[in-house]
Amino acid sequence: MNIISLTPLDLGLAALLVVALAGISLWLRLGVTQRLLIAALRTTLQLLLVGLILKVLFENVTLLWVVLISSVMVLIAGREVMARQQRPFRGRWGYALGTLSMFVSAFATTLFALLIIINNDPWYQPQYAIPLLGMMLGNTMTGVALSLDRLTNNAWQQRAVIETRLALGQRWQDALRETVRESVRVGLIPIINAMAAAGIVSLPGMMTGQILSGTAPVEAVKYQILIMFMIAAGTGFAILIASWLGARRLFDERERLRLDRLREARE
Repeated sequence: MNIISLTPLDLGLAALLVVALAGISLWLRLGVTQRLLIAALRTTLQLLLVGLILKVLFENVTLLWVVLISSVMVLIAGREVMARQQRPFRGRWGYALGTLSMFVSAFATTLFALLIIINNDPWYQPQYAIPLLGMMLGNTMTGVALSLDRLTNNAWQQRAVIETRLALGQRWQDALRETVRESVRVGLIPIINAMAAAGIVSLPGMMTGQILSGTAPVEAVKYQILIMFMIAAGTGFAILIASWLGARRLFDERERLRLDRLREARE
């Protein structure tokens, strides 16, 4: 297997493209220059750190370390979900909604893939478990964030309509039914688009990485199909859980709309 190693100079040349983009954004006064450079720096440091951690983990395979790293990944993903919403819930609920839904869905689908489909020995082999969970969380995080953001914003904008429906005797589920449907639909759009364009418009990241590392294209395609199906299912289940919990949180025990449970809109 002939793998071409990349040197620091190679990565530096690629980084120049990001620096050039930052310079253009500064010239156009887009207001994203600092965030773009910080994101590029974070990407570099985080991926290098992950590479070192995975190197040690691959050499010392233990269930405890796999569970620990997986838990850290879920907790950080929950923080990102809350940060991407314009009107997140106040208090612990703002963090718990996304984290809980991703924990249940991403872990369940990843375990299904490891135990039933891949059936590796041991099943928690980090070479498979960590990348699978990482791809699950990355896509699920986006879907849940979009779903909760649309749910809370629509509830805020349509509060008069929702309260009118409640006054007419509707249950909270009926009063918010269309809003929940819309939030689920919006959350599913990215993964639906990704599946529709896979192989025609784009070559997904995992498949590309395997091909570049020397894996036979057909074998890489099989794994990519597996990943796309797992991501779609995991994202969908997480969105359904988050949307239902979020919708329920918008009402108190007397089924009154409680928008005071949302934070003020972010700029």
